Amino acid sequence: MSDIEYIYCTDSPSVSAIINQRTWFSAPMELWTSTRRSKVIGVRVVLVYLVLLCTIGVESRTSLKWDCFEYAAVSCRAHSASVSDFGGVGDGTTVNTEAFQAAIDHLSQFSSEGGSLLYVPPGRWLTGSFNLTSYFTLYLDKDAVLLGSQDESEYPLIEPLPSYGRGRDADGARFSSLIFGNNLTDVVITGANGTIDGQGELWWTKFRAGELNHTRPYLIEIMFSTNIQISNLTLINSPSWNVHPVYCSNVVVQGLTILAPVRSPNTDGINPDSCTNTRIQDCYIVSGDDCVAVKSGWDEYGIAFGMPTKEVVIRRLTCISPTSAVIALGSEMSGGIEDVRAEDITAIDSESGVRIKTAVGRGGYVKDIHVRGMTLKTMKWVFWMTGNYGSHPDNNYDPNAIPVIQNINYRDVVAENVTMAARLEGIAGDPFTGICISNVTIGLARNRKKLQWNCSDVAGITSEVTPKPCDLLSDQGPGKIGACNYPEDNLPIENIEVQTCSSMLVT
Repeated sequence: MSDIEYIYCTDSPSVSAIINQRTWFSAPMELWTSTRRSKVIGVRVVLVYLVLLCTIGVESRTSLKWDCFEYAAVSCRAHSASVSDFGGVGDGTTVNTEAFQAAIDHLSQFSSEGGSLLYVPPGRWLTGSFNLTSYFTLYLDKDAVLLGSQDESEYPLIEPLPSYGRGRDADGARFSSLIFGNNLTDVVITGANGTIDGQGELWWTKFRAGELNHTRPYLIEIMFSTNIQISNLTLINSPSWNVHPVYCSNVVVQGLTILAPVRSPNTDGINPDSCTNTRIQDCYIVSGDDCVAVKSGWDEYGIAFGMPTKEVVIRRLTCISPTSAVIALGSEMSGGIEDVRAEDITAIDSESGVRIKTAVGRGGYVKDIHVRGMTLKTMKWVFWMTGNYGSHPDNNYDPNAIPVIQNINYRDVVAENVTMAARLEGIAGDPFTGICISNVTIGLARNRKKLQWNCSDVAGITSEVTPKPCDLLSDQGPGKIGACNYPEDNLPIENIEVQTCSSMLVT
């Protein structure tokens, strides 16, 4: 591996030095690789020279071109390499699974020395599933396309999620995601809007025909990990869910474009699942399922695992999903969902704005939900709550496990071309309570339903809502908009900031 170029970063994340064993550097390797400040004496002159090279694009004496790029990340890295250094070929036909894994395994040695970045250059990089490492960044060039293999053997089988008890598509094991990580710390998956293409059509065809014995792979799944960033990428044609952080904390998902045919099965956009402290922002999603689905386990398995999803911020989201929700809470919510805040949401041609999905046997709870500032165009429903969703993992669920739905707040909503304002169906004997809806104007479509608010087993209040809500949501009259106040405090994840990082490679 002596021809691989690494980066050593000094105090400033914008200043880097390349360790080049092929060219004019003659200093001992310990000088460049040590993290001890005493070993960096004398490097400054070289650093200045390298920054000038990066700035003006000068080539070295051996005609190697120094390329540098900047990216936004919570964490910058001290070492870098390209997947092509490990035998990767971006021709669209060569399978690069081993190259990606070899590169990541090699770079993992720098986890305690400032971390590492793997660069994916322009090209079409066919690969199966590969595993990430800690203190690591995967960076896709703007002209890089990661192509998910359609060969099932390229996706190892892994155990079902403990909070689900089985695969979502089938009993037993499930295919590992295209990009997978488990028990990690400080992971960034980002790029200059490079593309990850799951090539999902073959998977969708097999799923519809009942030809798959295991649950389809997701594009990105990170498990039991903390400090995760997924940003500035285009994700297309996932075999199933696109982004699935599960059992994670401190998750930032931002600047994603997620595209799938609107009739593709289960191509959810972003699904935080039994996670704490998650921020989803500035994303554009076209999906065959929910654009964002907040989850926390399935029936008796989720109850036993007992890990809720809480402290979630969703903002500046644009969604198109004709058959599903813009934001869904559930249906797998048996570990509990609480303190979800969504604002500045835009939806076009979608089935419902915010939907709560649950059922007898789920247990758990959905509480302390706050939504404000929604602009909706061409909707089947604006508000939808379902207490009879069904869909159980097996027949061993507890019929006495009744979910608790309470303190659900919506305000400042404008919708047009809507078929039906609301369908709110709680559970008989266990109504959904504490619903608050204020400052909502809903323009109706020509094919509108005669009954605009269909309510059963729910309780709450409304203020300044048009058309007039059902009697179970008592009208408080004008001037009561503050009843559905949005929290004024910040969640911890809102205070996390990205910084400008720089990386430099020899090409």
